[in-house]
Amino acid sequence: MIKPSEDNELLIQAVRDFARGELVEADRRWDFDESSMAELLPQIAQMGLLKLMIPESQDGMGCDCRTYSTLLHEVAYASPSMAVTLSVHTMVASTVSKMSEEPLRSTWLRQFGEADHLCAFAISEADAGSDPSSIRARAVKAPGGFRVSGEKMWISNGMSARWFLTLVRLDDGTPDGALCMVMIDGQSPGLERTKIHGKMGIRGSETAVIALSDVFVPREHLVGGVGEGGRVSAITLNEGRVGIASQASGIGEACLDAMVQYARERRQFGQPIGRFQAVGNMIADSAMELAAARALIFSAAAKIDREEADLASSSMAKLYATEAVNRIAYRAVQVHGGMGYVRECRVEQLYRDARVTTIYEGTSEIQRYVIAKRLRG
Repeated sequence: MIKPSEDNELLIQAVRDFARGELVEADRRWDFDESSMAELLPQIAQMGLLKLMIPESQDGMGCDCRTYSTLLHEVAYASPSMAVTLSVHTMVASTVSKMSEEPLRSTWLRQFGEADHLCAFAISEADAGSDPSSIRARAVKAPGGFRVSGEKMWISNGMSARWFLTLVRLDDGTPDGALCMVMIDGQSPGLERTKIHGKMGIRGSETAVIALSDVFVPREHLVGGVGEGGRVSAITLNEGRVGIASQASGIGEACLDAMVQYARERRQFGQPIGRFQAVGNMIADSAMELAAARALIFSAAAKIDREEADLASSSMAKLYATEAVNRIAYRAVQVHGGMGYVRECRVEQLYRDARVTTIYEGTSEIQRYVIAKRLRG
């Protein structure tokens, strides 16, 4: 494993200190009352965390993907909600950096580092989740651009985002129409947001329904060419899956640390429960799975840095890390016994937070399909 540069090590340490010092209690509060992490966006922006993978030439931090994944891990250790917020924002910014054209590319990238220019990724619909080819949101050609109508669901960052990278179907006269990716300004007339309440976990992360009614999108807001919406989606999700895997590994480390500490402190039959083989096995299995997950994440991130990224590597990292963290969170609750089942204990929340990682950015079943398809050639 290649060590981060000295500058990046300092950044990682600063983010770790901030996350563990300030985000844990905030995240607990967001979980309790279902409020939004948006209150901390100005502070997050001031630290540069909204521009991690934006090139230095565009006033960004210029982090490589390996450093970025480590930073997300550290944020997720303290706040899984903040971690997924940063992951979604960053993957949109990265796609803009690769796929957009000047002068908008530079304009957007410089704005994305600001708290009031948060990004969201809008693909899913009521009847289109794992199968984006089923989307119904329509774009009709209009003078100077397109008019977009439809509804998007499960949109992370949906209540506070200024920019929505949105998959639409161009009404071009053919039976199906061409898939296109467009950037929609969240301040456009005709765009409405509705918060989704009652989530099982990551309650500090905003999740919304976005209704689009004849929203005008300038022609230059087309990201990639006409008919390239599927390809742009795949590029975006490839890095996004490394982000969610990193979120999962951060949750996993928090669970592991909690169970180790409790196993040292909790005594039964005259000794710490960590001395019992059954508890020791749960701790050992969790440590092993966490190390394996981080190795897969690092491997996928390194391929992205070398511009050798392939969907299977990111899918392997996402699949293993997210399923592993659910096992680790289960063991953390088990080690805590009855205490792990009440809100007072943080592992109760982490158990709920971990569950969604196998669902968003592509379910575990989709990841297995991607990996098998790649192996079949």
